[in-house]
Amino acid sequence: MNAFAYPRRSAERHYRTVFISDTHLGTRGCRSEFLADFLRRVSCERLYLVGDIVDGWRLRRSWYWHEMHGEVLRLFLAHARAGTEITYIPGNHDEVFRSWLPLLGTVGVTMSGIRLRREAVHVTADDRRLLVIHGDEFDSVLRYAKFLSVLGDWAYDAAVFLNRWFNVARRRLGLPYWSLSGFLKRRVKEAVKAIDRFALALAGEARRRGFDGVVCGHIHHAEMRQVDGVLYLNGGDWVESCTALVEHADGRLELVDWAALNALSVQAPRLAGALQPA
Repeated sequence: MNAFAYPRRSAERHYRTVFISDTHLGTRGCRSEFLADFLRRVSCERLYLVGDIVDGWRLRRSWYWHEMHGEVLRLFLAHARAGTEITYIPGNHDEVFRSWLPLLGTVGVTMSGIRLRREAVHVTADDRRLLVIHGDEFDSVLRYAKFLSVLGDWAYDAAVFLNRWFNVARRRLGLPYWSLSGFLKRRVKEAVKAIDRFALALAGEARRRGFDGVVCGHIHHAEMRQVDGVLYLNGGDWVESCTALVEHADGRLELVDWAALNALSVQAPRLAGALQPA
């Protein structure tokens, strides 16, 4: 079957809108097999790619590109060809694409059916206005001490490496995928404080600009909550948690944990069959 034929409205799950962030294609930590499975089994009218889709930082240091990473890109294009409106908002790891935008303002540029924009405004089916932005601009470490963010990136890579082998052991015991790094992040006091500061900053920006809520990524922590009267929505990532934010036809918003929903385990042999085109 043609590679651009399989996303359809008759997919297992159809949503009005899907928000995906922090896939980090080009890194060994990317759970591209889970993401490809999600993209094959879901259809939507609008798809927002909320930054750090391709990890330019890592690719500049050393080249790594699994064939499944290319499959994820083909699936994005397949959804575009099937009629999905796709908006790509670059993050800090794919900031090279931001250099294409200075003269375009909020209009953006469209390539292969995918619109590249600095940020976006999404209006839900129940008329809530959401600011869609990656969020690294509100990360004080990145803004004021970029070298510290690089050190943090190395530490994070080590945690992701441990997470991968931890889940290999879980699979051999017949247990489903579970994010060790995500669990540690939730238990470390300073990490919890940083997550709260980030949410406050994003919600404050949305409120200042008159939005009902904000959709972001960047910190790899899926969350949906009210922050000082503003809806804070973080779609999470496809390195630790394999989560996406979705909007239903009536405007209801939901965080989808794809690994938990499907009891998937990293490198599980049965997943290979599920990833074949229908």
